[in-house]
Amino acid sequence: MTDTPTQLFIGGAWVDAADGATMPVDDPATGEILCHVADAGAKDARLAEDAAVQAQEEWARTAPRARSEILRRAYEIILDRTDELAHLMTSEMGKPLAEARGEVAYAAEFFRWFSEEAVRVEGGNGVLPDGRNRMLLSRRPVGPCLLITPWNFPLAMGTRKIGPAIAAGCTMILKPAPQTPLSSLALAAILKEAGLPDGVLNVVTTSRAGEVCEPLLRGGRIRKLSFTGSTQVGRLLLAQSAEAVVRTSMELGGNAPFIVFEDADLDKAVDGAMVAKMRNMGEACTAANRFFVHSSVAEEFGRRLAERMGALVVGPGTRDGVDVGPLIDRVGRAKVEELVADAVERGARVLVGGRTPEGAGCFYPPTVLMDVASDSRLMDTEIFGPVAAILTFDDEDEVIRRANDTPWGLVGYVFTEGLDRALSVSERLEVGMVGLNTGLVSNPAAPFGGVKQSGLGREGGRVGIDEFLEYQYLAVPVR
Repeated sequence: MTDTPTQLFIGGAWVDAADGATMPVDDPATGEILCHVADAGAKDARLAEDAAVQAQEEWARTAPRARSEILRRAYEIILDRTDELAHLMTSEMGKPLAEARGEVAYAAEFFRWFSEEAVRVEGGNGVLPDGRNRMLLSRRPVGPCLLITPWNFPLAMGTRKIGPAIAAGCTMILKPAPQTPLSSLALAAILKEAGLPDGVLNVVTTSRAGEVCEPLLRGGRIRKLSFTGSTQVGRLLLAQSAEAVVRTSMELGGNAPFIVFEDADLDKAVDGAMVAKMRNMGEACTAANRFFVHSSVAEEFGRRLAERMGALVVGPGTRDGVDVGPLIDRVGRAKVEELVADAVERGARVLVGGRTPEGAGCFYPPTVLMDVASDSRLMDTEIFGPVAAILTFDDEDEVIRRANDTPWGLVGYVFTEGLDRALSVSERLEVGMVGLNTGLVSNPAAPFGGVKQSGLGREGGRVGIDEFLEYQYLAVPVR
């Protein structure tokens, strides 16, 4: 912890908040304070905006290969410091070290991917249909960006936004979640070491998000907002962005259905459920939220899943052999407790878990609920915890209707051995991504995002850089 920056990063320098304010960073496994970091206010936001705006013109003219090489160097530094970054991440948000190491590798891969995309930005040309003009198309960086990241994947969500912005030639202000600022500050230090020019990336840690973000979005100099977080906050940011017509991309909430048909390979389905439900203790927008299991295999699926979930070891993420760390804070745990209690009151059977342990930390046991009523609150609430809620179905049309009966549409999971069914059900699901006989869909090379109230735009893949580029059309008379 002693080597981790705790100040704001503005214009290439580490500085205190203008008013001297700081905020604590807690360890969710113990409830103890790890350290204090600078707590930015409106004046700090303006300084970060000034730095990003001043650096934009020169950064946009930087050769794509130069931007690419900065990202590649940062990728290599991150991998070299895997253990250091993993311990930092586990300390501030709780996930077990094995998962944290996996996130470091995942985060680094976004920098490698976009280092390759930086040199592949293309335009176009051709004679227009009337024959009078030639059309020249070029791609230009959208301009200074505000990037807002969540606490559940503090390193990877930073690289997933910073990578394409650097590749496209945009400057940035990064505002990480107040629960997990340390991973973002460490990432800023790595990019500075990799040669990123001053002012291209600015990091403002803050507990005063409204005071920092709203003036930036309404002020007219920030031209792009990329946000990952709740749908409720996303709506507020969209409203604030409307005044200056700020371009937005949003990765919001999810309510993922996990559908197991009668012909599914149950070994695959249970393996997939463990990944889709228990990644990051269930604190993921891609987490399976509603398990729809065909009535002919529901009891067996529930028994197997409960056996696997019950065998997981819960404890501090830094401890050897731990599979499940704490939830992010007591508010998050209280939400999970309330959702489980509501489901049980409505008739759900607890196959495993369901009781909050005594002692320090924000721990909650892996829990499997059977016979969950369709009107239970956790059916239309993102659980964000290690709780698998199982409902049964008998008809394909019925389960698709129930799976789509939600305002969200980020991801869905389908388990079946029938090719026709696999394709037809996947096509009918109102989601941006489908895991077919797999519980993991996230990959830097694939476009990540949802439909309906799960967001706007896509991150990653070939299209990820498009969110940070504008087209310019030049008409040239044909002589």
